[in-house]
Amino acid sequence: MSSADATTLLVIAKEPRPGRVKTRLTPPFTPEEAAALAEAALADTLRAVLATPARRRVLVLDGKPGRWLPPGFDVVPQCAGGLDERLAAAFGGCTGPALLIGMDTPQVTPALLTVDWRDHEACLGPAADGGFWALGLAEPDPGLIRGVPMSTAATGAVQRERLVAAGLRVRDLPRLRDVDTAYDAVRVAAAAPDGRFAAELSRLTAVSGR
Repeated sequence: MSSADATTLLVIAKEPRPGRVKTRLTPPFTPEEAAALAEAALADTLRAVLATPARRRVLVLDGKPGRWLPPGFDVVPQCAGGLDERLAAAFGGCTGPALLIGMDTPQVTPALLTVDWRDHEACLGPAADGGFWALGLAEPDPGLIRGVPMSTAATGAVQRERLVAAGLRVRDLPRLRDVDTAYDAVRVAAAAPDGRFAAELSRLTAVSGR
C-alpha cells in the first residue's frame, strides 16, 4: 500500500438546505438557488474524493445525507462548537494520515488530493480569502487545530505557524478560491467548466438572465 492509499480523506460539509448554506450568495441568488449551488459543489467534491486513492473516505456532516451522497463514504456527525473544534474532532476520529477538505472548492482534483507523506508531516492548502481549503496531518493531533481563529484573513497563516511551531515539515498545496460570493462562483466555475457546479451556475444564470 502506498502512502496515499493509507490516507483517510475527510470532507466537512453542511447539508445543502435553503437558508443554511452559501448565505453569502443571497443575493443575487435566492436561498433555494444558493442551496442548489452548494449541492452541486458538494457533489463535485465528493466525486473527486472518490477518484482519489484512500484507505477510508469520511463525510463529516452537519445535517442529514441526501441523494447527493454517493456510495463509498462513512458518515459521521459534526460535533458541537466552533469550526476549530469541529475540525479537531474530525481529525481525532482518524488513525494514521488524514487529509481534510471542505465543500467550497468544487474545482479540486484527485491529483491535488493525492498526498505522499514521505517528505513531510503536514500539508496545507491556502485559500484566496486567507483561510485554507485543505489540511493534512500524517499523525492527526487535534491540539494542532484547536484555538486557531477561523474565518479570518489570517486563518491560513496562523494554522501554518501552528504546524511549523510543532516541528512539522509542511508541504504547501496550490492556492484555491473558495465559493463564498457570486464573484467567487463565476471564477471557480471557469476553473472547472466541466463540473456539476459550473453546469448549475450556468443553468441558474440563464434562467434568471443575470
